[in-house]
Formats: sequence, structure tokens, C-alpha cells
Amino acid sequence: MKFPNIAYLSLGSNIGDRYHFMEQAVWEISTLPEVQVIKSSRILETAPLENTNQPYFLNQVLKIYVSTSFTVPCLLESLQSIEDKLGRKRRSWKGPREIDIDILTYEEIVMNTEYITLPHHSLYSRPFIKELLVEMGELEIYNLFREQFYEKHHTAV
Repeated sequence: MKFPNIAYLSLGSNIGDRYHFMEQAVWEISTLPEVQVIKSSRILETAPLENTNQPYFLNQVLKIYVSTSFTVPCLLESLQSIEDKLGRKRRSWKGPREIDIDILTYEEIVMNTEYITLPHHSLYSRPFIKELLVEMGELEIYNLFREQFYEKHHTAV
């Protein structure tokens, strides 16, 4: 199987056994036949940002290879299935969650649909994402996209 496509994922958990949810999500992602996890960041504890009245999060970034036959909608559906399998309940906007898996980027694809926006706004709006990408030696990801397109989501990093 050919794996030339690179994607970056962001994982987060802030209720229940957070470390278990994070570890289980990485394992589930690694078992997808169309995906190969090639690099992962450390797990970082962060304060909630938009909806601040909730527990702190554990966050992590993964760099993955994706099969050429595995499109963005296929990857999104697989990741949402993993969230469901791990018991994620969508309680409220930006509310507490057992596990959250976001596609930060998929190659150089720029898209904005009712289901997904790429690159994900977190790339620019969550300082910990940039911190983890720097630690992973993956800062060049920011060179793939023109930041001004995401100005409404941008905060100083």
C-alpha cells in the first residue's frame, strides 16, 4: 500500500480517564489499515480556551501517512467513528469531551465545507498546537498555507 499523503491530527481529552482516552485514540488510529502514525508529540496539559468553565485538557499532535485511496471524508469518518467507539458525547459547544480528534491538515488541501475546514483553525488559534509542532520539528507545516486566510481564527502565538 502506498502512503504518500501526510496529515496532522490534534487529539484532546478533558473528562474521564484522560490518559486512557488519549492512548486508546492513538492505538485506534494506528490500527486503521490506510494510516501509519509516523510521529507523535508529547502529551501536554492545557487550559480550556473558548468554553473555560470545564476541566483542563490533555492534548497531543500526530503526524500520519495516509493511503492515496483514503480521502479527507474517509479519514474524517474513520476518526469520528473512533471518537464514538471511545464514548465521546457531544454535550455542548466546545464542552467537555472524552476524546476529540481533529484533522489539522491533509497535505496542502484547503477546504471549507459544512463538515470540515482545512487547515483546521486550531493551527493558528491554539498556541499549544504550534508549541507541540515546534517540539516535533514540524514547524514547516505553516509554510504550506497563507495565514491571512485564517485571520478570523488567529491569535498571537
